[in-house]
Amino acid sequence: MTTIAPFGSWISPLSAADASAAAARYDGARFVGAEVWWGETLPDEAGRSSVRRAIGEAVEDVLPAPWSARSRVHEYGGGSWTADDDGRLFFVEKTDQRVWTMRPGEQPVPLTPEDPGARHGGLRWQNGTLLAVREVHDDAPVPRRSVVSISLDGTEVRELVAGSDFLAQPALSPDGRRLAWVAWDHPDMPWDRTEIRVGDLEDGIVTTWRAVTSGDTAALQPEWDAAGRLFYVDDATGRWNIRRRDAASDRPAELIAPADADTGGGLWVLGVRWYALLEDGGIIAVRTNGSDEVVRIDADGSVRATDVPARSRAVVEDVQGSRVLVSGAAPGTTGIWEIAADGSSSLAVGTRSRLDDAWIPAARPFTVPGLHGEVHAFDYPPTNPDFAAPDSELPPYVVYVHGGPTAHTGGVPDSRITFFTSRGIGILEVNYGGSTGYGRAYRERLRGQWGIVDRDDVAAAASGLAADGRADAARLGIAGGSAGGWTVLTALASTDVFGAGISRYGVGDARLLATDTHDFEARYLDGLIGPLPEAEALYLERSPLGHTDGFRVPVLLLQGAEDAVVPPTQAQAIRDALTERGVPHAYVLYDGEGHGFRRAETVIHALETELAFLGRVFGFDTPGVPALTLD
Repeated sequence: MTTIAPFGSWISPLSAADASAAAARYDGARFVGAEVWWGETLPDEAGRSSVRRAIGEAVEDVLPAPWSARSRVHEYGGGSWTADDDGRLFFVEKTDQRVWTMRPGEQPVPLTPEDPGARHGGLRWQNGTLLAVREVHDDAPVPRRSVVSISLDGTEVRELVAGSDFLAQPALSPDGRRLAWVAWDHPDMPWDRTEIRVGDLEDGIVTTWRAVTSGDTAALQPEWDAAGRLFYVDDATGRWNIRRRDAASDRPAELIAPADADTGGGLWVLGVRWYALLEDGGIIAVRTNGSDEVVRIDADGSVRATDVPARSRAVVEDVQGSRVLVSGAAPGTTGIWEIAADGSSSLAVGTRSRLDDAWIPAARPFTVPGLHGEVHAFDYPPTNPDFAAPDSELPPYVVYVHGGPTAHTGGVPDSRITFFTSRGIGILEVNYGGSTGYGRAYRERLRGQWGIVDRDDVAAAASGLAADGRADAARLGIAGGSAGGWTVLTALASTDVFGAGISRYGVGDARLLATDTHDFEARYLDGLIGPLPEAEALYLERSPLGHTDGFRVPVLLLQGAEDAVVPPTQAQAIRDALTERGVPHAYVLYDGEGHGFRRAETVIHALETELAFLGRVFGFDTPGVPALTLD
């Protein structure tokens, strides 16, 4: 029997604790002999990052507590562990950023020396060599970054190549004589301009190198095949597509099965890969055009879809012969799938929703015209088989704004979205101009226009949904973290579309971000707004803190106390401005959290606080969640 109740007040079996437990974060996966190992963040262990394996039906920690595999290279890390076929684990310990090694059941031993200024990430085991990206912080304005090899007895860390502000994705040729890598320099970001470089190795060190791409495109992920040919992805055509070339010649690269889709994305973390070469000459690749698709490209160039259900955050993790591991998110499941030699796939490890399909909202691709061109989004309507709203009522909606801003959402409802939709609150995820997944032109729409295009696009998407009769125009909220929080604040300060806003560790002052943030993003705003000091007037004009007179609707601010990317001073300045203007608000500071919330207790509290905030502002009861007092 269906119960009639107002939107937002529906009773859901999915608690905030359930949603937190289902929000697993996987960090890499590897074939280790006959086993599959994977990295997993454990919210119930204060966000510790473990490496795990399955023994029969049981899951076992290869990396036991209190060890935690987490890199801080580029601050966002990535590639924090790898393993060889014999079962040796190599990992970056979070607390000291050294590389350690161990076998299951043994105690870790260090492979790199103590150095408080050194960090490691992007670990890769190739041809009997352990490669890493090393970052050394000293008195220089830009940390020294290099590709290094690390001896397995802990006696030597050898610098193979340096000479650029940033290096990533090293790949060793099968004969061990050449190294390929991605390089770029300030003020570019890796989705703006990079080079693929190939160097000759003598005595384990790069003696000479040359660029094999133009430097005017965003080339990524070099890989070698068994014949010594170099593969990589490049976006010279406007889409990241795979290319192949003879690295020793000047002949142009050959496009492999070009498509109006991206095999590539924002290189925010080290170690991420979007394709893998198979021993039979085929390729497994992720293709993104709004949502992700995992395809097989045969040696003759023909393309066929796989049955991997991941449609968001899909990444190719590892290959063993013709077997492949792919991680990602599918409706109701976040996990790692194994693709067998015959092309079939199975879930190797994953977290399934405790709810059946009737509770999972169907993602509806939603495109609206905007001031700067089409705006792409995904609509998740309220979904609860036990409840319905009165016929005359339209649902409240919250527009979700992803971070980055050079990032992407693929149209898969996670447990946190379902937490709200099962209670009668719709979610609209917007891939505003600047997002990946729609080609370079869409990505570059934000160039020089951060704070304008993103603001206008989220407002257009929300207004379009309301005009379509799917949302209550008087109960539109907006929520986002980091750069998404910036867009939340700019939209609240300079549009009248939204009735409430939730900013998670959001940027309020662009000047402060440019001078206070870490090196990876230290020049990011050159492209998004303009270089300082020449563009200082633009920074003042765009920043929400320059428009506090525009804040009129309630705001919830959530912040990590240890955030090095967007320090708490940003949220505190917004809080003070809201207090001064008498705008209802709440500010929550979470001890022990950085840029993004990892602890179970934080995720639970944040979800319940957001729900209580929306109920308070939009006028519906929130059963089972404590009421929120606004200052």
